[in-house]
Amino acid sequence: MNCFKTLLFASAAVAIITAPTLAGPGGAGHSHSQGYTAGEPGNPKRPARTVAVTMKETDDGKMIYLPSSIEVKKGEQIRFIITNAGELPHEFMLASKEDNDKHAVLMEKFPDMEHDDPNGKTLQPKQKAELLWRFSKGGTFEFACLIPGHREAGMLGQVKVK
Repeated sequence: MNCFKTLLFASAAVAIITAPTLAGPGGAGHSHSQGYTAGEPGNPKRPARTVAVTMKETDDGKMIYLPSSIEVKKGEQIRFIITNAGELPHEFMLASKEDNDKHAVLMEKFPDMEHDDPNGKTLQPKQKAELLWRFSKGGTFEFACLIPGHREAGMLGQVKVK
């Protein structure tokens, strides 16, 4: 094998070996697709009720969602239209409280982590996103901004599935 082919082969091997590491927490491939606790990604071919959610900061330093509480029927599909009307980046992470608690710990270690998952989106100021979700499980779930300090400042909402 000539030097060029050897170098090419070695480069490909390094890329294959390191790819999972680069896609780990905070990497481009970060995903929450393993075991959704609040239901499942929606089907774009099925009807959905649209719920607009706005994320913003208030003059007194709180960070909020409007609305902060939503009721849905078990099996209902919701198209969330999420708008960041604030001056800071925010996110919308839909999961059980326990899963969001665990993810918040990970976000402390990787505060610049961004999400573009079926159950969560990170939005820069003045951006919009859409999330299509089917609530196949009953119970109370939360949507939260897990950027360090934001949830603690009030950026927390609730979905009651009946």
